[in-house]
Amino acid sequence: MNGFATHGLDEDAFAEKSTLKGGLQTFDAFPKTKPSYTTPSRRGGQWTVLILTICTVLSLTEFATWLHGTETHHFTVEKGVSHDLQLNLDAVIRMPCDTLHINIQDAAGDRVLASQMLKKEPTSWKLWMDKRNTESYGGGKEYQTIGKEESSRRERQEEDVHAGHVLSEARRGGKKFEKGPKIRRGDKVDSCRIYGSLEGNKVQGDFHITARGHGYADGQKHLDHSAFNFSHMITELSFGPHYPAILNPLDKTIATTESHYYKYQYFLSIVPTIYSRNQHLDPTSPPAPSSKSNRNLIFTNQYAATSQAEALVESPYLVPGIFFKYNIEPILLLISEERSSFLGLVIRLVNTVSGVIVTGGWVYQILSWVGELRRKRLGRSEGYLHGKVAD
Repeated sequence: MNGFATHGLDEDAFAEKSTLKGGLQTFDAFPKTKPSYTTPSRRGGQWTVLILTICTVLSLTEFATWLHGTETHHFTVEKGVSHDLQLNLDAVIRMPCDTLHINIQDAAGDRVLASQMLKKEPTSWKLWMDKRNTESYGGGKEYQTIGKEESSRRERQEEDVHAGHVLSEARRGGKKFEKGPKIRRGDKVDSCRIYGSLEGNKVQGDFHITARGHGYADGQKHLDHSAFNFSHMITELSFGPHYPAILNPLDKTIATTESHYYKYQYFLSIVPTIYSRNQHLDPTSPPAPSSKSNRNLIFTNQYAATSQAEALVESPYLVPGIFFKYNIEPILLLISEERSSFLGLVIRLVNTVSGVIVTGGWVYQILSWVGELRRKRLGRSEGYLHGKVAD
């Protein structure tokens, strides 16, 4: 008698059902709306696509963050005791091998005759410069000239201090020292390639390359100053285990000069470093060197470098050459890369998607409500049933 039948409405559709199915619907925690009571709209479809896009982007970002893990850096006092320090060198000096003198003098008073421990190979400066140009213009510009830096080199060097990348390169291995360019007929042999690894004391020291008969009373024949040319190309200079793929601050450095009496100085601050992956490092109790067998741990060294170059006045008290003055810092750097559990990732994804959907629903309702108010003010309100209701 309320006019429902007059307008073709089924009153039973709004009554509670006594059947089993109706009983389950009564206790349904998420009541469903009949398709006939919903009206799809273009704006609603666009909003749904926007919400799905946001959920997809945030989910991919969260997954990428989990995949790469988080990296932490801690400084602590080095408590372990180690006595040896390995030095790895691969450099080309623009002078014949028999005119060079190479050694190490450290703070302990020991003198290491590096000339006998490192390999020396006659080569051509032009061949190495051609090799450098081929590598530079064939890919990334990794070579640097003293006083100039390339942004691409800085990006590569920043990548090479991350734990995951260092551990991957260490596991991959590779040739310790690559073969130099082959000397062809007609090439001028005017340079010396010095390469290899040697052990020294883990104390402050001075590694230098000078001309024969200069700087030491070693009884060798004095070399004429007109033969000096300390232009050089450093392919590799590192401390600790040798990882050829890792780019250190002085790797791929070129310095040239036209002056015969010239001095290059490099000041290095060496920091012992431990890289770890999927393992938390406690700064209060860092792993001992006995843990080197762990594949997820790498004990090595980083260093910062500054350089100074100047032409000298010819004097018996001034010695030209290439000098690497290094100092061992009394600190230990711990770099660890960790990744949360897969369950934690799933929980974060669920929270992210549900949060976006709920927030998007609220925003859509608020916008719809604001739009409805505007339509009412303009006298174009919608949503009323028109027609006379029978008594």
